[in-house]
Amino acid sequence: MENRPLQLGDPLSITVSEVRSWHRPLMVMVAAMACLVVVAGVGLVVDGRELLHESIWAKPFKFAVSFVLYGATLAWMLPKLRRARRTMWTLGTVFAATGLVDVGFIAIQAARGTYSHFNVNTDPFNQIGQKVFSSGVIGLFGASLLIAVMLLFQKVGERPLTWALRAGIGLATLGMAVAFFIVGASSEGRRTVEDAYGRPVTLSGAHGVGVPDGGGMPITNWSTQGGDLRVPHFLGLHAIQVFVLAVLVLGVLAARVTWLRSERVRARLTGVVILGYTGIFVITAWQALRGQSLVHPDAATWTAFGATAAMTALLAVVTVVAARRPVPTVGRHRRELALRAG
Repeated sequence: MENRPLQLGDPLSITVSEVRSWHRPLMVMVAAMACLVVVAGVGLVVDGRELLHESIWAKPFKFAVSFVLYGATLAWMLPKLRRARRTMWTLGTVFAATGLVDVGFIAIQAARGTYSHFNVNTDPFNQIGQKVFSSGVIGLFGASLLIAVMLLFQKVGERPLTWALRAGIGLATLGMAVAFFIVGASSEGRRTVEDAYGRPVTLSGAHGVGVPDGGGMPITNWSTQGGDLRVPHFLGLHAIQVFVLAVLVLGVLAARVTWLRSERVRARLTGVVILGYTGIFVITAWQALRGQSLVHPDAATWTAFGATAAMTALLAVVTVVAARRPVPTVGRHRRELALRAG
């Protein structure tokens, strides 16, 4: 089946033959992560071991789900790119390999009942694993950064989808970059905690800014007492899914709403979604760096969120009003001719 970008009117269903054309190394990674989701999900129920009052399987479960979503998106997208196809394929393979190694280490450490992040214990397996783990993070970031840069120089179908993919990969790369600041932003120095068996483990750093890890929100475990850079990290990493979903929704609505059939209108509305989401990403990063919990925003944070919401709504309204404005007969005729010529 020919790899081609989505166009207005394409069905949302994905056939088996199309999935077979996706980037295979990434799909292998996605399949492995899906298996880990099942294993870790069972572990959450049947394994009572905990680290800092959280199931040892919570972290591998969350990482596996995240990599399934992001990996499947990359696997779908890369074959649709027309330029530097071999380079893009290589970058996707690098991402797949490093993702398997990094999340594999997280899962193995969980099974051992100990910590994967910030663990500076001197046992040989942990020391070697931490070095491989750290290099893998750089590999994931580097591959995503190069893909984001190369996307700037090629178009993927219609403008809404091109904008969504460019902005999504760009924000995903920024979300990964946030991870590099987590250790530096944390005020936690070396501290000794217990593993799942009560044995001492030395941790250097924490996810929280101004507070130690532990006792966070349900499921995400994001801190409720201080800043947590995992919030913008998560928002950035999954921006591409939000943007592509917005493009698909606009495409579906265009079948019923006449003024949405204009590629320019849908591109502008996609841009509004991108702008608003990017504002939320920036605000949550700023909030976390100030040591403030997501669920306890101060007046400055509320003001920033309010201004972002108001600006996004205003731009959306202006775009919709302009799109619904009647077009003069001459202008409509010229536009129809242009559409037919295109």
